[in-house]
Formats: sequence, structure tokens, C-alpha cells
Amino acid sequence: MRVLLVEDDQHLAARIADVLRAERFAVDIASNGEDGQHLGDTEGYDAAVLDLGLPKVDGVSVLRNWRAHGRHLPVLILTARDGWSDKVEGFRAGADDYLTKPFRVEELVLRLRALVRRANGHAQTQLQCGPLKYDTQTGAFELDGYPLKLTALEWRILSCLMMRKSAVVERLDLLEHAYERNADVDSNSLEVMIARLRRKLGYDLIETTRGRGYRLVDKAS
Repeated sequence: MRVLLVEDDQHLAARIADVLRAERFAVDIASNGEDGQHLGDTEGYDAAVLDLGLPKVDGVSVLRNWRAHGRHLPVLILTARDGWSDKVEGFRAGADDYLTKPFRVEELVLRLRALVRRANGHAQTQLQCGPLKYDTQTGAFELDGYPLKLTALEWRILSCLMMRKSAVVERLDLLEHAYERNADVDSNSLEVMIARLRRKLGYDLIETTRGRGYRLVDKAS
């Protein structure tokens, strides 16, 4: 999963990014509304965390512009503005959730995971594909009832496939949701990650659609 964090407080942004990366999210940071709006318009994100009091372009304007241009990514407003009118303005602009400062970073993580799950059309917190189970609240995977150890990259790729199970996820889409914007990505890195996942999961769960991408399938069902 890849998150856009638009926050002008550099210390706070770094703290949030550290926690999200520890939870295996990929994170891109924008320190002003102009850069944040551009990234939201041009990059693929699973969700955005958006401050309101931003330099250059305020957060509400950023959000309105995203929605006006058909950007449907889930947006969580994170701000010190806790007045009712501020919340109404944020939700009317197209926010999906609203969290006021000060806050617990653990709550931010839980809210982001819930936003991504709902945006992918899942009402249940537990997802399953054959012997593979995914707890969307904790981010934990199990295979045949046993915890599955994954690197951050493997986790992001597998969670993306799991959220869209049975649908083909195109190669570029997977890359976009697995890597941060300035990551140095080798041309065959995705194939390497898929091969590693197949060794851990077994070779039947991830199916290759030639010329397009991959999908997660339960061939036993």
C-alpha cells in the first residue's frame, strides 16, 4: 500500500512516515498543497493524509480539485482544526475521514487501513483466498493458519493482490502501489518479488496473465 502524506510540519511528517513505513506502507511526502495536489493527480496512491493549513494551496482546495478532476483516492484529513464548521467543510469537499491533532499514530494507521479496505469494496475485515488469510486491521497474513513472514515489498504486493483478488492487477499498477516515488526500481524487480511470494505461498495462488499482470486465485474453489 502506498500513501501520500501532505503535511508542512516536517518533524510531524517524518514521525508519521516512520510509523507508516514500520507498518510496511510506502510513503511519499509533500510539504505544501501545490506539490500535494500534483502528486495526487499524477501518481497512484491507496490513500492520502491531508493537512488543511498548507502553504501555497490550502488542504480544502487541494481536496476539491482532486474530486473535481475525478480523483477517487480515500482522503483522511489530519488537522488541528477541530471546529464543527471545519469538519463540515472538509467532508463537503470530499474527505472520507477526519482526525484532529493531537492524535495517536496507531489510530491513524487503523483508520488508513479501514479506508483502503472500504475503497476496495470489502465490508469484512478478514479476507481469504484459499489457504491465505489477511487481517486488514492488523496487516497480518496467515497461510494454512500459520503467520506468514513477508518483507515490506512482498507485503505491499500481496496486500494489493488480496484487496483485488480474482481480478488481474496490471504490472504497472502493482509497481505504482509497491514503491515510493523516488525508489530505484530494477526492470525485473516485480518478477523477482512475485517469484519470492510464490515460493512462500505455493505456485497455484498467484496466476500470471501474460502481457498484463497478475491475479490471486483460489483454484481449489
